[in-house]
Amino acid sequence: MGCTQESQNKLSRAVQNWTGTDGVLEIYAGEKLVRRFMKIDKLSTAMGTHDSQPRPYRFGYGVLDTNLNGVKDSGEQKVYFEFSDYSTSYIFYEDPT
Repeated sequence: MGCTQESQNKLSRAVQNWTGTDGVLEIYAGEKLVRRFMKIDKLSTAMGTHDSQPRPYRFGYGVLDTNLNGVKDSGEQKVYFEFSDYSTSYIFYEDPT
C-alpha cells in the first residue's frame, strides 16, 4: 500500500522539525521585498482550538532583518510572525550558507 502525499509531507515536516533548518522567509508587496525573517527553524500551520482544523495562515519565529541586508545585525532580534496563505506573496527557503 502506497504512502499518500499528505503522509509524506507530514513525515518530511517531522524529520525537518527534528533536524532543524536555517530558513529564510521573504514577504513581497508586488515585486518589492518588504520583510525578511531569518534563522527560522520551522513554519507551522495554525490549527483551530475547538475543531482542530487547519487555519489559512502560518506562523513561526525568526530574526527580523529590519534593513533587509541578509545578515543578523546588532539589535535585530527573534520575533513571532504570522502570514496568510491566501493573500501573502512569500518565499520560504533554507539558507544555503
